[in-house]
Amino acid sequence: MPTMNPTKTPCQPTSRKWNIVLCVRDLLFLFGVIALTYVGYTLVQARQTLAVADQVIATAGEAADRSHGPQPLVPLHRGDVMGRLDIPRLGLSVPVLQGTSPRILRLGAGHIEGTPLPGENGNSAFAGHRDTFFRGLKDIHSSDEIVLQTPKRVLRYAVDWVKVVDPADVSVLETTGDTSTLTLVTCYPFYLVGPAPRRYVVHAHIRQ
Repeated sequence: MPTMNPTKTPCQPTSRKWNIVLCVRDLLFLFGVIALTYVGYTLVQARQTLAVADQVIATAGEAADRSHGPQPLVPLHRGDVMGRLDIPRLGLSVPVLQGTSPRILRLGAGHIEGTPLPGENGNSAFAGHRDTFFRGLKDIHSSDEIVLQTPKRVLRYAVDWVKVVDPADVSVLETTGDTSTLTLVTCYPFYLVGPAPRRYVVHAHIRQ
């Protein structure tokens, strides 16, 4: 009569491979929870920043009404909210801030320091993340309207061209002519996981 080994049961998987599977499952679940929490936190921060931008614009408008004229801009510091940028056809609306640090780009689009401020003669440039605020730029068309609201004024631009360049190509930030232009920069390709090898650039001119 065959004997049974009491230490082994057919219905109880105890192999090392099974333990690894369970461990991987738990790690993937934990990673998913952390990722969703981070995305939710970032979205809340972005909405709060957009509300701040709207408040900055509204406050400046009220001050202009009281003084019967536009108010001069307060000197900007890194991280200050400058206003908001909208592309109506794409349904894109994003707060714009001074600077392009990682924290700033989590909250909105960042004004690239060293380029003119919006409305000044020259090429004002803004950077944004391809997987959040600037994802919609992949569908932008020539002649699309870009509206940039600042505490001082509302600026309307029309898209001239879109191109993909190498990260080292800073010629897209240069000023050509003596009018106000706008450049938006994000990473490319849009759906690549990891560091992007190229830059997606949108250039627009101000509408008089």
